[in-house]
Amino acid sequence: MVKLRGILGAVVAASAIMMATSASAQEVKHYRFAYDQPKTTGYGILGDIFSDKLKELSKGTMLIEQYPGAQLGQEPQVLQLVKAGDVEFCISSSANAATLSPQAGVMSMHFLFRSEAHLVKAIADPRVSAEVKAMIADTVQGARVIALSTLGLRSMYSKREIKKVDDMKGLKVRVQATPTEDTMFPAYGAQVVHMPFGSVYTSLQTGVVDVAENGVNVYLANKHYEVAPVLSMTEHEANNSLVWVSDKLWNSLTPEQQGWVQAAADEVNKNQPAKAIELEHQSQDKLKAMGVKVVTDVDKSGFIKVADPYLDKLSKELGPHAEKIKDLIRSIN
Repeated sequence: MVKLRGILGAVVAASAIMMATSASAQEVKHYRFAYDQPKTTGYGILGDIFSDKLKELSKGTMLIEQYPGAQLGQEPQVLQLVKAGDVEFCISSSANAATLSPQAGVMSMHFLFRSEAHLVKAIADPRVSAEVKAMIADTVQGARVIALSTLGLRSMYSKREIKKVDDMKGLKVRVQATPTEDTMFPAYGAQVVHMPFGSVYTSLQTGVVDVAENGVNVYLANKHYEVAPVLSMTEHEANNSLVWVSDKLWNSLTPEQQGWVQAAADEVNKNQPAKAIELEHQSQDKLKAMGVKVVTDVDKSGFIKVADPYLDKLSKELGPHAEKIKDLIRSIN
């Protein structure tokens, strides 16, 4: 009888352990995090910071699965998937965010950021982040922004040098589809061409466009130097990004879990910008070593002279949030 009790006790104990283990396993949730750049870019840095911090805070119960390289679609498509709740997290450029909230185009305004140091400081500033979140909350349904990040400053690349604003005359430039880009490049004398990022390589190769523009690391990681071997450091605008979460997921989380997600996003906001700029510098060194012509003596004064009057005009046209974000960024020293 004693022996039977011992056996029964062992069975009950074993069952309890199995049930506890099963319950624990059920509590571990996996979430998709989509972006359209390779993992080797600043987007990968962002994904790792967010994933590691969320895993730590949630004690391994909230795990991020990254889907880089447009595996789940280009940014405009993925934004729609996040809004619908079919993908939980994504990164989009501020320009693609403008397809949902036109005021987000303020982040793409030319020469809004005076230098890389100014960019890092501005993107990491909690006031700027808070205002962008407020803008999205007021203008977008189905998704919310939890962090800002950057891939550095954008420059132009082509088969030719662009050393001054006059060199832009008549050139066909692939641009992101925002009112900002559609205003600024024609102001420099260029023609704008809209296309998804995934089509840029072939379009440069075939001459559909003469020029594209992006961050240095994006140019390197996507091998655009193969078809546009001259990188002119115009640094005309910032390559800023927003980190999104679907409302469907957010509303299903407990307040504690929401706190973990936001804290992991805050970690991104604070640490990713400086790491991304470091990657930009490493990428430029690699490109030079590979024989890519990097034009560093661009005369920006002509570009700035054209762009400066548009900063106030465009931000005002975009709306009150855009104007506030512009003023905040410009006030940062």
